[in-house]
Amino acid sequence: MTPKPNCNANSIIPSTDTSFHSRRKLRRRGSFAEQLLRGRRNLVRYLLLFPLLYISGLITCVGPISAFFRTPTLPGSVYKSHQIFDKLFQQIQDDNSSAIQLSDVWKYKRKLKEQKRCVNATTRRQLGMLEPDRYLIVDANGGLNQQRSSICNAVAVAGLLGATLIIPRFEFHNVWRDPSEFSDIYDEEHFVNTLKGHVKVIRELPEELMEKHNNISNITFLKVPAWASANYYLEEVQPILEMHRVIRIAPFANRLAMNLPPQIQTLRCLANYEALRFSAPILELAKQLVSRMTENSSISGGNFVSVHLRFEEDMVAFSCCVYDGGVAERLKMDSIREKGWGDKFKRKDRVIEPGLNRINGKCPMTPLEVGMMLRGMGFTNTTPIYLASGKLYQAERNLAPLRKMFPLLETKESLAKPDELASFQGYSSRLAALDYMVCMFSEVFVTTQGGNFPHFLMGHRRFLYNGHAKTIKPDKTKLAVLLHNTSISWSSFKDEMKFMLAESDRKGIMVPRPRKSNRRNSLYSNPLPECRCLWEAQNSTLKLTHNVLIQDH
Repeated sequence: MTPKPNCNANSIIPSTDTSFHSRRKLRRRGSFAEQLLRGRRNLVRYLLLFPLLYISGLITCVGPISAFFRTPTLPGSVYKSHQIFDKLFQQIQDDNSSAIQLSDVWKYKRKLKEQKRCVNATTRRQLGMLEPDRYLIVDANGGLNQQRSSICNAVAVAGLLGATLIIPRFEFHNVWRDPSEFSDIYDEEHFVNTLKGHVKVIRELPEELMEKHNNISNITFLKVPAWASANYYLEEVQPILEMHRVIRIAPFANRLAMNLPPQIQTLRCLANYEALRFSAPILELAKQLVSRMTENSSISGGNFVSVHLRFEEDMVAFSCCVYDGGVAERLKMDSIREKGWGDKFKRKDRVIEPGLNRINGKCPMTPLEVGMMLRGMGFTNTTPIYLASGKLYQAERNLAPLRKMFPLLETKESLAKPDELASFQGYSSRLAALDYMVCMFSEVFVTTQGGNFPHFLMGHRRFLYNGHAKTIKPDKTKLAVLLHNTSISWSSFKDEMKFMLAESDRKGIMVPRPRKSNRRNSLYSNPLPECRCLWEAQNSTLKLTHNVLIQDH
């Protein structure tokens, strides 16, 4: 039987054509090469895809894990006071349950122990009886109270060396930018007369010495180490003074140790608490400011609270602390630091840790924080407040919360007439002297940042107020922690503030041991016990000044 043809389209008819077999072999080889190429392409795709998968895995998995292991924010390291204020403000405004009377703030009284009889005036005056023919010139650098420290130390060194003191020269400082001279700030005649018989003081070198040296820059110049002891001056400085008859020491801030022989400490006491009296223009305007502040405080019997607030731009920048201003604040502070201190804050050895600064209580308190603290202590919104400060950082914005809590807020600018302040403008030390005097006569003084201003003022207040500083010195490390806790209740905060006020009261009458006198606890901040004899004298110039300022309205 003849076979039927196969009409299936998929059937392959064998061929005897050799070219067909050759093409088939090439097709097989070609398909293998294409597969190999496709495989390599896929491999490249996988290799490119792997990093993307890895990164997405990190984002998905590592994020939560790192959050789990991340070090938590330390209590007190972040500024959150504004958040707490917004939360508690209505309670603060409505709370008058624990109002405190200004006349009843201070509970502790000083009990004086039996002391050795004070030496009489004749004995005290023996130290400088001889007419010295050696002369001491010092350059007092820094701001108002750093210069004051230098003047008092210069009196002590002149007495120690048996030298005549030339009225101290004031260095011009780029930060304070005050060209004032000694007589612009202090009563020069009173200074010379008060020290007469203790240390001889003259206004300028004798003519013969001026002719010899021609210029003050030609006078033998000495650099003395900081906190130099009495022995250093006697062994190192006095031989040079004897050789040249006149020497100049600059700079002179902090160039004398705190611990000195009693008779030399007496000279320091005399200089600070009697000889240094502000000049007539400063005292006259200060008298007016105290009078007006007292009149404005009639609701509290003439008593008022003074606050020394260090929240100026340069202070905020120098502290390297972070507040609530965000990026704009950071850029502003960086600019101020660079302008004022160059590369000081950019050096490799300079580590800036804003959080640690706040935890350690080194950040300047904001007006808002001061207000919350005082309201927590029991001061009501009818308490008169005098604010001593320079130009505040973003003053309008930052003062607004304080004004809400204490509407009876005054400054030297609000108390004085424009023409009265005109001659003081541009002279930071003279303006600071006005603040100093008004703060001295407040019933309560609040220090917020430390420094020479409160250091000296606390000493003067102790001298005036029977040994009590009458000063609130907040525990800023505790405040930082309390004002970091956004869930804190107003009652809990108040309890802490009342304890803080009680501590300020207790510490206000504490007297350091003489041997424990140091830079932080000197006779400038506490006249007792080293200035006791001067303090007990009823005819002290400072107390007479106090009577004049308070009574002769």
